[in-house]
Amino acid sequence: MRNIILFDDDNRARFLPLTFTRPFGEIRMGILTIKEKWEKWLEGSVSYITQEYLTEKYPIHIAEDNFIINSAALPNVQLCSIIRQLNENEAILKDGELIATRLNERQIEKLINDEEIKELEGYDLGDATFTKLEQLTDLFKLNEAAIRSDFDLITNGRTSAALNESNWVKGVDNIFVEAGAEVDCSVLNAEAGPIYIGKNVKILEGCMLRGPISFGNDTLLKMGAKVYGATTFGPGTKAGGEIKNSIFFGNSNKGHDGYLGNSIIGEWCNMGADTNTSNMKNNYANVKQWNYAVSDFVSTEEQFCGLVMGDHSKCGINTMFNTGTVVGVSANIFGGGFPPKFIPSFAWGGSDGLTTFQVDKAFEVAERMMQRRGIEFDVNERLMMMKIYEDTKVYRTWEDGKNQ
Repeated sequence: MRNIILFDDDNRARFLPLTFTRPFGEIRMGILTIKEKWEKWLEGSVSYITQEYLTEKYPIHIAEDNFIINSAALPNVQLCSIIRQLNENEAILKDGELIATRLNERQIEKLINDEEIKELEGYDLGDATFTKLEQLTDLFKLNEAAIRSDFDLITNGRTSAALNESNWVKGVDNIFVEAGAEVDCSVLNAEAGPIYIGKNVKILEGCMLRGPISFGNDTLLKMGAKVYGATTFGPGTKAGGEIKNSIFFGNSNKGHDGYLGNSIIGEWCNMGADTNTSNMKNNYANVKQWNYAVSDFVSTEEQFCGLVMGDHSKCGINTMFNTGTVVGVSANIFGGGFPPKFIPSFAWGGSDGLTTFQVDKAFEVAERMMQRRGIEFDVNERLMMMKIYEDTKVYRTWEDGKNQ
């Protein structure tokens, strides 16, 4: 089995707040995370070179022979074929940027310590084609291609469990159902793209699904939900209402009516009843979005762009998110009107103003939510969140002692 190490490059900053709480390779897109894609494509085990404060939760594993891969690059047949043929001390680059290399244990230590690896020989990939993620909107823009690729990878040579006769189905050959899934009295149309239904998924009565869609293990889709592709529900998601071209990383809730489109929702988030997200401006202009890499709003060059919400953030009933809103980690949003389009981590409030959601109270909420899923909010999680709290103070410009 190959030892694969995914490394985060400077591109990580453009994917904040999602990468505050995870290495880039833990991003979910399609059915699988980037890590899971590489493990299946190269038949290996993945660890990370990432931010120091993430290393306790995501430790690196170094072997005598290691394949080091840029975690923003997505595997395909051509790229994986080239990587498999790498010899030790060889590297492949695209436009001067490192994509992959093969190093021994001594060289890895040099790489981690920012020491020069003199014997490394680099080759340009030239006309080789593959996808490298460059900005947040790539996640939902390219999600259809990712679902199709992962669907073929996961289902190849396997037989789907059967859907019961209470459902109305089109494109049955493009639907794969894992063991333990329950789908009742729903409409599934997979002619426009595949529908993948993971283990122990429950799709309740009256749901309408139009692929491509992926349901991770233990997802619950509530009665009467309307889901358009390309949409991904990570493991443990609970969802309802109307959803289009969005990604849930997992263990988050949007359990009620309300619209979500062209959006990315991290883990351990909760959206109150009738939460709605605008994904297009009234004048049809391209959407601007907060960009952590430049600490300013930047045009996405996209007409459709909804909400990005970092891990552990919550919003109350009837929350209205404006087009292109970015919410940080562990924010708690409530009240009438539109909240700001950029809500920093550990913010408390909404359109009437923001104060600071203090760490001890934020930890109480995180602990309660994770316990409901049988997962411990352990010391590594706490230390990681403390580091994020400190690092994001610069964005909480209101801090004046009047905190919740």
